[in-house]
Amino acid sequence: MNKIFFKDLEKYYDKEIEISGFVENIRNIKWVQFLVLRDSTDRVQVTIEKSEEKNKEMVELVNTLTVESTVKVTGTLKKNENVRLRGMEFIPTKIEVTSESDPELPINIHDKDAQLLDQRLDYRWLDLRNEYNFNIFKIQSYLVKVMREFMYSKDFTEIHTPKLIGAASESGSEVFEVKYFDRKAYLAQSPQFYKQMAIASGFDRVFEVAPVFRAENSNTSRHTTEFTGFDLEFAYIDSYEDVMDFEEELLTYALDKVNVKYGDLIKELYNKELIVPKNKFPRVKLADLYDILEEKYDYKVDEEEKNDLTTEGERLAYRYAMEEFNSEFIFVTDFPKDKRAFYHMRKNDVPQGYDLIYRGVEITTGAQREHRYDVLKKQALEKGLDKDIEFYLEFFKYGCPPHGGFGLGVDRLTMLILDISIKEAMMLFRGPNRLNP
Repeated sequence: MNKIFFKDLEKYYDKEIEISGFVENIRNIKWVQFLVLRDSTDRVQVTIEKSEEKNKEMVELVNTLTVESTVKVTGTLKKNENVRLRGMEFIPTKIEVTSESDPELPINIHDKDAQLLDQRLDYRWLDLRNEYNFNIFKIQSYLVKVMREFMYSKDFTEIHTPKLIGAASESGSEVFEVKYFDRKAYLAQSPQFYKQMAIASGFDRVFEVAPVFRAENSNTSRHTTEFTGFDLEFAYIDSYEDVMDFEEELLTYALDKVNVKYGDLIKELYNKELIVPKNKFPRVKLADLYDILEEKYDYKVDEEEKNDLTTEGERLAYRYAMEEFNSEFIFVTDFPKDKRAFYHMRKNDVPQGYDLIYRGVEITTGAQREHRYDVLKKQALEKGLDKDIEFYLEFFKYGCPPHGGFGLGVDRLTMLILDISIKEAMMLFRGPNRLNP
């Protein structure tokens, strides 16, 4: 716990200290040896003069040292304007190899484009040593931190719901079935049922950051079988527009915070500008959107396809939002009931919910939930759901306030902010054809 991080080395000039890290580079020339060490925060140069007798043992050690080994180095940090790396160098008195790396690395960790992405994923623990990849997760971590920060500022309670459940949490399809002793169980598709249970328990405002499992046999640039969900639910709302307003506020706050801390890094490493929303997100009904897309972009789809938003429709909705409202976000509402979950409240038989599109990709399905027991039971029966959700219906038998909520995919949001693939936006990607490492 007393490790000195390289980003903080400026505090330790002319003091004898101990540093530890990976050996990123070795230059062994006639009179001197140079090591570049790396930790999770920065790099530093270690300089060893070969001509000094006291350095003989260290010189011999460096002669056999391999890159990506880890070392512990004792010595003194000195300012040196001639050193291109941060204008400093570390003069060692002792080097200890704490682990040796095989000299033959299976991938080029300094050039992510030197091999195919799937090959890199086979050696993800090495791939993540690349600055481009490592910083994805520094940014993602901070994104989740500030979203959590926002939730706590709004008096939400963070909860942790089970991921082994006795009934499918959505429609019964696309679930992973597991053997649970003498009966079947499922991996949770979302914490939906238990978020609503918390509302029925009187919690008022809850959220969760946790794994979500979807048995979708999709090999696309944005689908995955396991991802991290940021889910929330809150009570005493008047309509699903309250839910949209809250998501808009959450995302504006989070993107602003990320931009302040990492906006320059995102531009430099990922060649993408993080744009913080300045106005309300536009809102459009699904049927109206298809009319607009046909009129503006000559985009036509068959009538049966108009009951949901197509992938191309999402992309063009983004184009329309940018051209008409200068917004990277757009809410799409009024989906038909056959495309929405049974627990979405309906008004005049229209589900009171929405999809949120960001940079041409759907990132959220949100809604006001049906909280009245008799109506909810009727809507469940319409979808062919009966015995397997009896436990869920019980939550609403004894009073439950009007409420709504939504879920965001942390990985997909990261993917869109940085303009990378979903495989890169996850520390360890899971898809139909990948279960390792």
